[in-house]
Amino acid sequence: MNDFSADDEEALRQFLPTSFGKKDASVNIEAQIEQCRRKIINEQDSVADYSSGGNDSDDDSDSDDEDDEDEFPVSHELVFKTHERAVTTIALDPAGSRMVTGSNDCTLKLHDLSAIVPNTIRAFKTVDPFETKPSQNAESHAIHQVLFSPHSGSQFLAITATPQARLFSRDGDLIAEYKKGDMYLRDKHNTKGHTSEVTSAAWHPTEWGLFVTAGTDSTVRIWDAEKHLSQRDVIVHKSRAAGSAGMTKMTAVAWGSAGESGKSIIVAAALDGSLVMWPGEGPYHRPAAEVRGAHAKDTWTGGIDISSDGRLVVTRGGDDTIKLWDVRKFKTPISQVVHPSTSARYPTSNIRFAPDMRSVITGSETGHLHILNPATLRPELVTPVTPGSALITVYWHPRLNQIFTGSANGQTTILFNPKLSSNGALTILRKAPKKRHLDDDSTLTTDLDPLGLAGDAIEGGRAQHASYASRHPTIGLTASGKSRDPRRPHVPAPTPFAMSTPDERHVRESIPLSAMLEEDPREALLKYAPKEGEKKLFTGVYDQNQPKPIFKEYESDEDEPDAKRAKR
Repeated sequence: MNDFSADDEEALRQFLPTSFGKKDASVNIEAQIEQCRRKIINEQDSVADYSSGGNDSDDDSDSDDEDDEDEFPVSHELVFKTHERAVTTIALDPAGSRMVTGSNDCTLKLHDLSAIVPNTIRAFKTVDPFETKPSQNAESHAIHQVLFSPHSGSQFLAITATPQARLFSRDGDLIAEYKKGDMYLRDKHNTKGHTSEVTSAAWHPTEWGLFVTAGTDSTVRIWDAEKHLSQRDVIVHKSRAAGSAGMTKMTAVAWGSAGESGKSIIVAAALDGSLVMWPGEGPYHRPAAEVRGAHAKDTWTGGIDISSDGRLVVTRGGDDTIKLWDVRKFKTPISQVVHPSTSARYPTSNIRFAPDMRSVITGSETGHLHILNPATLRPELVTPVTPGSALITVYWHPRLNQIFTGSANGQTTILFNPKLSSNGALTILRKAPKKRHLDDDSTLTTDLDPLGLAGDAIEGGRAQHASYASRHPTIGLTASGKSRDPRRPHVPAPTPFAMSTPDERHVRESIPLSAMLEEDPREALLKYAPKEGEKKLFTGVYDQNQPKPIFKEYESDEDEPDAKRAKR
């Protein structure tokens, strides 16, 4: 009776070689890219079917999916899981090789997209913007925004929930910490920096080294990146809302390119619902245009962006609306749609124009990416990225033609299309997976303690391991710094004096004056005392006049002078 089936034969063939000789170690790039293909591209078809009664055929929906794949870079995805809490901001340098993400876990993660391999997708450096804090117990703050300079990828701006903006190099080194203003000065024009939390920032689109910040102190400030002791200009927004006393929180700001007027513009949103525009080069004493009630009062408008030609402004408010504005007719919006907001929980929920201005992208509370038509703000594509977890921040890189998203579950996703995109995620997937050595896995190594080796042998191994761990502090740790093996917590390397007792002879020979600890000071002084019969150098005259010393004798302690008794 033969129980050997065809399935068993196929399973057995997997363990048998298919050919002889040396195998080709080249990686199948197409297979690696195909593994990143997304199953669901567009869910807008189901929404359209529901609204129209479901009369469209399946063939039409399949053809629409193919069109969406060729039009938008969303056919494939690459996932980064380097944060423990919600990813609130994403920034890339102009070349698209360095990615920085910020999170509510109060850290910045730096990723080198040109050096990552498919099986080691992680950040090469974790930066704490508050590493200059006085102690480890000092509080940290969430990251609001990270912005690379559009003119140079050598530095980026970090906005945290503090009154001070910080400038970092592309390697995560702190360059400058900008001035904090005096909170006790009522006139904000006299302060040298923000007196309360900074909420948003933007770089100048054409002039190098200038950026603008918006804060909850009702001011918008323009800074020179090289002068951190004071801002260059202060714009104070006078709120006209009832009961505001002329003060309100500025929630978002954007600096747009020069339009038909030939001048750049600064557009900011406020908590009182107003949308204010100033000329980018001044004067700033009064706004060029202001829309009261652009969004509902006391709702957080966290998303604002200006098109590359400087004509259109799109805002995403906390009143569950998205509105499109024309800077030439700034009183009423061109179009608006209903879109559930997440700014009440995640204030940095943003909205962006596509690099070619043909689309507008934003996230949703359900974890979907919405690609909207800029004329009508109707969705052209709705694709799930992190279903069930809010999609907070989005960024469409113009050079890579890839969409970067950050979600509330700590996940960063790169959406791309091999036909439309270049570099970025494709650079990672075109590399062979890194081969790990057997000794890199601590679970596969042998513990020498049960083998009965001498204690000094084990001690030497520990010293060597500690030295290796100090030179490679991230081995065996996760991206967040925790131990990969819960049974083996991360123990800091011991100090040199804690590993072994110093040799006495080594200490005596290497440490100066160490022998004086055992020396008797009385004997050391008696070495220089004159011996019996030796001629005295300074008191030799007494040898002739008074050969025998005569000392005063006291019959009792009361006869002694008071000074003598005090000394005793």
